[in-house]
This record gives sequence, structure tokens and C-alpha cells, in this order.
Amino acid sequence: MLTKMNLQGSWELRLDEHKQGAQVPFDDTIMMPNTTSHARKGIKTDVAHIGSLTDEYSYEGWIWLKREIDIPAALAGKKCSLYLERTRITKLWVDGEEVGAQDSLNTPHVYSLPEGLSEGEHTLTIRVDNTDYPTKGGHLTSVDTQTNWNGITGKLELHFFHELHLGEVQIYPDAKERTFRITSTLSQSIPGTVLCVTAQTFKPLLEDTHGYMPSDRNHIVIEQTYPCNQKEVNVLYKMGDDSLLWSDSEPNLYLLTLNLLGDHGDVLDTIEVVTGLRDFEANGDAFTINGRKTFLRGKHDGLIFPLTGYAPTDVDEWLRILSISKSYGINHYRFHTCCPPEAAFTAADMLGIYMEPELPFWGTITDELDPQHNQAEQDYLIREGFAMLRAYGNHPSFVMMSLGNELWGSKERLNTIIKAYKAFDPRHLYTQGSNNFQFTPHILEEEDFFCGVRLSKDRLFRGSYAMCDAPLGHVQTDVPGTLKDYDDMIMPDVMVSEKEGIQAGESEIQIQYGTEAKTVKAASVEHQLIPHLPVISHEIGQYAMYPNYEEIEKYRGSLKAKNFEVFRERLQSKGMGHLAEPFFKSSGKLAVACYKEELEAAFRSNHLAGFQLLDLQDFSGQGTASVGILDAFMDSKGLVTSEEWRTFCSDAVLLARFEKYNYTSGEDFNAHIQLRYFRSDSLKDRTLEWEMRDSNHLIASGREEIPFIFGETWFEISQMKFKLPAVKKMTPIVLSLYIPGTDIRKQYDLWIYPDHDVTTIDHDYIFSEWSDEVINLLEKGENVLLLPTIEDNVSSIEGTYCTDFWCYPMFRSISESMNKPVPVGTLGLLIDNSHPALKHFPSETHSTYPWWHIVMNSRSIILDEVAANVQPFVQTIDNFERNHKLGLLFECRVGKGKLLVGAINYDELISRTEGRQLLYSLAQYVKSEEFNPEVKLGLEELRQLLCKK
Repeated sequence: MLTKMNLQGSWELRLDEHKQGAQVPFDDTIMMPNTTSHARKGIKTDVAHIGSLTDEYSYEGWIWLKREIDIPAALAGKKCSLYLERTRITKLWVDGEEVGAQDSLNTPHVYSLPEGLSEGEHTLTIRVDNTDYPTKGGHLTSVDTQTNWNGITGKLELHFFHELHLGEVQIYPDAKERTFRITSTLSQSIPGTVLCVTAQTFKPLLEDTHGYMPSDRNHIVIEQTYPCNQKEVNVLYKMGDDSLLWSDSEPNLYLLTLNLLGDHGDVLDTIEVVTGLRDFEANGDAFTINGRKTFLRGKHDGLIFPLTGYAPTDVDEWLRILSISKSYGINHYRFHTCCPPEAAFTAADMLGIYMEPELPFWGTITDELDPQHNQAEQDYLIREGFAMLRAYGNHPSFVMMSLGNELWGSKERLNTIIKAYKAFDPRHLYTQGSNNFQFTPHILEEEDFFCGVRLSKDRLFRGSYAMCDAPLGHVQTDVPGTLKDYDDMIMPDVMVSEKEGIQAGESEIQIQYGTEAKTVKAASVEHQLIPHLPVISHEIGQYAMYPNYEEIEKYRGSLKAKNFEVFRERLQSKGMGHLAEPFFKSSGKLAVACYKEELEAAFRSNHLAGFQLLDLQDFSGQGTASVGILDAFMDSKGLVTSEEWRTFCSDAVLLARFEKYNYTSGEDFNAHIQLRYFRSDSLKDRTLEWEMRDSNHLIASGREEIPFIFGETWFEISQMKFKLPAVKKMTPIVLSLYIPGTDIRKQYDLWIYPDHDVTTIDHDYIFSEWSDEVINLLEKGENVLLLPTIEDNVSSIEGTYCTDFWCYPMFRSISESMNKPVPVGTLGLLIDNSHPALKHFPSETHSTYPWWHIVMNSRSIILDEVAANVQPFVQTIDNFERNHKLGLLFECRVGKGKLLVGAINYDELISRTEGRQLLYSLAQYVKSEEFNPEVKLGLEELRQLLCKK
């Protein structure tokens, strides 16, 4: 390239919402690059969206941009092109003459001007359209994510070229052979032309490194020259045996300089490419990087940027974002129905992140036999894929590509598309899509890996699901423990013929599609699906928490969190505004515990090749999904440190596998200790040390040698078995594991209970139903503990321990439209752990495992109207749509008597060690002088609460 002309700055602007065309005069200006929303152009809206952020300057239609440029004599007549890094559908005019139109949503628009421009002034006019896309665009154009912005972002330049110059350069690495194959084209063939290639380690200069530390290793490759006698360039550049490889742990980069020399040695053209030498491959059921097994610790990304409403195009910002994720153990990004700008790949190259862009499609891939077939849309999507490969394929971080999200339709057509991409560009691995065919998954011949959530309706390999996608996952339904893995789901021991009840290709089923339900044709499932390729678990987690309204003030751009403002007002209208912060913190702590089990189950699964979290950060759309331990800005919510998170999400994870968290006094404790290890550092002669303690005493400890074998990733370290101490009170204990001299550690909270005999608990004033006897006792001024059976009470909500999945309003609506059970929708417990009723049942302020059986056998009572002035000391947190005040444990005065209500099944309560302990604590309180409720309720109010059918 000869030179560049930067076109950033002031452009004339005309908004043309109704597409009237060129006759409408230019009446405004805008600083480019920009979007109309970010520049606050157009009419400000007062609409408040509650399912997503509100774009105050949302605009759809045409915009016209015009600018005068001056071409100096030195550039006159030189071949040039207009480069628009990221935009929508554009059309270009130069001096009033139409040049062409382009429609890529993922890659730069490059308009070639082969005759160049004459000396002097010229007028560039660009029309940008953010309507009538060739495809819906997925998260590229969604209001749920980066918005359907209009404008141009990133580089806005004129590129000028020498008469003889190199065209598009593609670099194909071969780490095994330590070579790069370099391909390009020449603008013309001139005898005596030579390509000279040099390479040296890349050391970027950054004002703010965001934690990025370039390698201190240096490697310079000797100059190699190649004659270029034809227009096609295809050369093999040898890097040498001492060349440095690229991986997530050692992201070594090279700057390749390509000089095109004339027959007298004069430099005719120069191109520089930063790339890396790596082989990312599928090997059996695992991924390998340069021959070494790796495990993908991924997160979803939908291009959510609340301050701007569009994805950044500067490397610094992507370094900031990706380095935050890496600090939480992430080494992989899956971009949901979108592809990020080049700066994201550059930052991922530098940090060592495995990137997976995805075609902007979420729907059905049809063939010509389908009456709904849209060939134009399909051709567009296929072109987009090829464009993404050409634009970003040189980046070593670009290792995988997906054809879309949750696709249906023709397996044959999907297979054909993958085959074409693989033939065109073998640098990447390809999959048919993310969670395609949902309940009836298929593995295609051409795909390199499989990404989904199940291998049949009941062969689940993630921990949580929506009610409309039931059955639910083990985090939602199973007694807590650490034994669960997905190996028997992925590779079952027993091979049986399996039919899912869908017997014909024309059968129709209802599925979740975005924020709605959709009917699709489902192919039959005749045989058990056994994967012989890497399997990635799709969109795992989705554990909801109550919103943090302190974030509202952070929305200083054109996107405003009016949804949060509405939710806050709803809570205040129910008299619970003061509980917003406790709701957020307690539900967030539960979500962290759910994520810990979700992630550990993945690491416990030897046949799983990786996972993709949904999500490390909040998702600001689709009803508002507060599912992240980071907010939408990628800032910590203060729920868990990155160091603690990495104890269960990193390249080295210790695992203690035991049956349960709750134990009886003197019971045996059994645990199996394992290590998942993907580092290159040796653990030879390292030991594992462990100890179990209560708050004051060491209970047991030990040291085990690690049976380290270099190259292995799974280590069976030891089996521990010992008797727990006899205790006279409920005793929290901690099991700690660590490898001295490293940062590898793990901690588990467990509990020991005295073995209470239920018959020794005073039952004289404990009742399991509202009755005349209870009323008589209260009227006499007695104290009563009531544990009513209220399964049929419409003024109650089913108890469930796990926090809600994704977002209650979205999945409530979907379940209702599919005629399926709606989710419970609660977010764990808010516990007044200083309340004297819990004196013998020590608790945190949030849900912990002693409460699991208790909550799962409960129905929290809705106190909204009848008992609005009652504040439960154990309250179930409701979602931001319903905002019920839900009482699990509350107390009141009734006439001369005093009543404590626990909305818990008595029979189930006394069947468990932890249940008997809670009953003991409540019974002790009720007969103590400390039992002194302040709020009064009448008998009729209680009857309405407890007996409403």
C-alpha cells in the first residue's frame, strides 16, 4: 500500500427515515466514525423498554453522509479504495456518480476505485441503511444487544496503492513443520519481481496494557526471497526449529513483513501481517493446541456495550474486556450470531483467547424442496462466512466457526456449507451451529466438533434448563453433592436403540426461539447418538439474580437502563424498596454457588471438551437477564473475586468428589481427590495438602504426592476416608485443598449436625395445619409453631432451591405460549441470620446447602396484601416482574398468643438431619422469652393466608 487518507472528522448528515432520496437537503453534521444514536441525532424518545435497555435516539431508515476531499497531485490517478471498517448496508457515490453497494454486517466495506481520483476536490456521498437486511442479523442488529445502530464505526479511510502491489494476503500456519504458507496476488505480472519475507516476534507498544505482558522471548527469522513470475503468489516460509508457538498459555506472535521488490531491488510494495504459529485441532473427543490437549473455558458474547450501543473497534478496549475475562479463567469466546471487529481478534491474539465467530443467523436452513426456502438469504449468509474467513482468518485466535444459533432444517445443506468452508480455509474448525436441532440433535459428517446441551431428550450435559426445555438439570433438581459428571451422558456404557417419539421427518414440535416459541419440523431420531468428536456444552449456567439498581447511574450514553428504573419502582410500590440491595447480594451469592457446581461438573467430565458460559456478564436484553457475576459493563458486582472464581474455572482445577454437604455427628466422610490440569508447568515432586477445620479446630489433614505424568490432563490423587467428630451443635466445617508453591487451591463448605431424636423435641405446641386447636391455643395466649401443609394454597409459591433460569418474564411467556408449566421464578433466600429463631441453625444471609431439603419441601406464602406489614426473617426472593413478598419463616402476634409460621412440609422436615436441626432451633425459640413478635395479625387474615384454595 502506498498510503492512507484518514477521513475521520466532520461529515454532512441527512436523516432520511422515509427514504425520500437525494432531493432532501443536508441539514446537519456528525463527527465520524459514529452512530446516529451515539451522536444523539434525531428525535429523543420517551419510551421506556422493560425487556431491554432503551436507546433514546433509536433510528431506522436511511442516513446520508457527504464530505469534500482534496486529492494532492502525488496521489492523483493512483488506484485507491474507500475502506469502511464496520457499517450496515451502504451505497457510495463519487462526484455524484454511483460506485456500488455493499451489505456485509460482519466485515469491512471496501469500494475499489481502479482509475483513482484526479487532483483536486471530490465529493464522497455514502448512504447507510439499517433496514431490510438480507437476513435478520441475530445479535448484530438486535435491540437486545448492541442495538440496530446506523452509521459507520472504526476506520474510515481512502487507501492508495502502487501500480504494482500485493493483494489480499493469507497466512496458513503449520506448527508441526514450523512453517507459514503465504498466498496473495499481484496487481500485474512483471518479470524480475521478487517477494522478500522477514519475521520477528511482535512486541506491541501500548499506552495501557490492561494486564497484557508480551513475552520476553525474541526470535528473528532470516530473510527469505521468492521469485514472483505470475500473478498468483504461493510460497512456503520456514520459521526454523526454534520458532515460538502460539497458544492460550503462550500467545507468541510474529510480525511478518512482505516486501515486493523490483528487478533492481527497489521496494515496490510492503505489507505487514501480525500472526501466530499454531495448530488447533480436534483429536478424538478433545481439542489440542500444537499437539497438547486443551479444554475450552468459554463464555458467550453478544456484543453488549451499554455506553455506545455498538462494538468497539480499538484494540485497547478489547484488551480491557478480554483481559477481565481471562482473569476469571476464560480462554474461549463464542460470539452469538455475530462476528466482532478485527480489534477483538487482535486483542485475543495478544492475550491467548480462542475465538469462535458465528454467522448472523438464528432460524431454519432450508433447501430447494422447502416451500419457505429463501435462496437469496442463504447465499448472503454463505458469502458472509467466506468474507469473515478472508477478513480475519490470519489471526491465530480465530480457531473455530459456527453456522448459527439453534438452527433447524436441512442437515444435508448444513453439511454442504461446512464442506465448502473447510475446502476454502482449513485453518479453523467448523460446526453446524450452536445447539442445532435441540431435542433431536444430529452430528454431521463434515463438522469438526459438536456444540449442544443434550444428546437426546434425557442425555443432558449441562446443569440447568428452562421449564419449556425440561427435563431440568442436576443443579436444579439433584441433592447437592460433587459426584455429578456428564461422561455417562456423552458416552453411555449401554448402547441401546433410542427413539424420542419423533418418528417422521415431517413431524412438528414446539421449541424456544429467541424470546418466543416456534413450531419447526423435526427429523426422526432412530439411533443412539454417540459422539466421536469434541463436545462443547452450550450456554451453560444462566443463573439469575436480582438486579443491582446501583448500576443505573452508570448508563451515561444513549442507552439508558429504564428497565431497571421500572423494576425498582415496582419493588418500592410493594413496600420492599429497602430490600433491593439485600435481594441483589443474597441472590447473587446463590448464583455464584450454582455456577461453581455447574463448572465443576464440566471439569469432572472426561469426555467433555469445553463449555460456553451464559454468562460471565449480564445480558441486558431478552427480558433483562441479570445472570452475570459481572455487570453489562464487565465490572465486578462484588459477589466473588476473580481469584476465588479461578479455583473452579481455570487451567488447573482441584476437585473433591463427595456425596453430600450435610453430615450427622460421627458419620464417615469419603472423598475422592482429582486434578484437571492443562498447564505446561511440571508438577513433578509436588504434593497436594488438605485439611478439614471447624472455626476453632483442625479435624483432619493429609498430604498426597501428585502422580504427575507430563502431557496428561487428568490426575487421580487420593481417596480420603475418616470419621467426622461428634458434635453437640450444628457445626460449619471447611475442606481446603491446595498445592504448595502454586496458585492451585479449592475450598468446600460442609456442615455437621447433632443427631436429634425428633421425639425429644417438645411437640406440644407444634402443628402441621391451621385448626381450631391452634386458634384456641392462640386465644389463650399460648405460643405456637405452625408448619402448615399448603400444597393447594393459591397464595403460595412452590419452593425451589436453585435460582431462576435466565429471566422469568421471558420464559414465563414462552412456557405459556407452549402450554407448558411456567418456571417457579424465585431467586433464593434472604435470611436474617441474626434472628434468635436461627440460634441453633447458623446461616449466612443467603441460601446455603443446609437449606436445600427445607426449601425443596416448602411453599412460601404470599404476604403482599393480607400481611404486607409482616417482614419474614427468612424470605424467598421473588423476581422483578411479580415482586411478591414471600414468607418462608415469619412470626406475628395473634390476639393474646404468638405464632411462628414455617411454610415447610413437616414430614419431610423431620426426615432429614438438617430439617430436624431447624425444627429444634425453631422449637427452642418458640418456647423461649426471646419469642416476642411485634406485628399483629387477626385470625381472619391468617385464615386467608393459610387456607386459600
